[in-house]
Amino acid sequence: MSVTDYMEVNRWLNGYRGALIADALAMPVHWYYDRSALRRDYGVVDHFMAPRNPHPGSILWRSSYKALNARGDILREQAKYWGQREIHYHQFLQVGENTLNFKLAQELFSLVRERGDYDADAWLERYIARMLQPGWHHDTYVEEYHRGFFTRYAQGIKPGKCAIRDEHIGGLAMVPALVAVLEGASRDDVRRAVRRHVGLTHSDANVLRAADTLARLLFAVAQGSPLRDAICTEAGDWISGTKAEAWKNQPDDQIVGARFSPACYISEAMPAALYLAWKYHDHFTAGITANAMVGGDNCHRGAVVGSLLGAASNQLLEGFPLAQEIRAA
Repeated sequence: MSVTDYMEVNRWLNGYRGALIADALAMPVHWYYDRSALRRDYGVVDHFMAPRNPHPGSILWRSSYKALNARGDILREQAKYWGQREIHYHQFLQVGENTLNFKLAQELFSLVRERGDYDADAWLERYIARMLQPGWHHDTYVEEYHRGFFTRYAQGIKPGKCAIRDEHIGGLAMVPALVAVLEGASRDDVRRAVRRHVGLTHSDANVLRAADTLARLLFAVAQGSPLRDAICTEAGDWISGTKAEAWKNQPDDQIVGARFSPACYISEAMPAALYLAWKYHDHFTAGITANAMVGGDNCHRGAVVGSLLGAASNQLLEGFPLAQEIRAA
């Protein structure tokens, strides 16, 4: 990846780009909880790499999903890997490729840009079509909220009623895309759209609260607020700036590991992500590298870490295989 000087950075798009880059960087070491194994297998994750099997910490074998009918067939050719040990969650992705939730973020960005506004019904139609489209993505892992949604959809429940009470930070993956594509809308309109969108799949109150926090943070930073100030103002219910300042000289894997779990649950993952964004407020590459290196659900934490550091950066993020309409923006 490269970070190139640019005099007129669009911070809205930079935040979106930052989330995509952070996800793709962390992808090969996603859900490594053994940091020594992470370093042994990949070294320092400061550049895009390909995933490889075996994944020594993979617990994909514990997950299960059986489609009730064709309306729920979201695993297709990947189903045979579920139940096997040491399978990498993203085994077929290429260097620099995004995981499923962030591919959906790109799809959301494109749809809203095409339409000129956000429409929940239009998104649900696109979401269902893409998830059921053979070959649209090559990810082996499909997160729990997708499985819950499509189980309900296969039962004949209307799409707008298929959300489950999922409490994972993966629910924030599309927030930077939606905030970026709604550039020019009012703060309140952006917040309403984000809450409506995340609520289509996640009914958990804490995930919705975290999504609103991220939307407010991105809005504040894109409008020029220093990132640390924004975190203190908009995210004080998740993390204390005073404590973050006191912790900043400690190893990252102590803060995200001992103080906060590196796992996916929003109650721990959100403050962990905000801490990394606070610590690396002025260094995009160092921040997303740190996020990857502490392991756990680093891809989905990347939605927060990458987007905030990207929006705060005074440089244009380039060198990433973004959709054509993003490059041309």
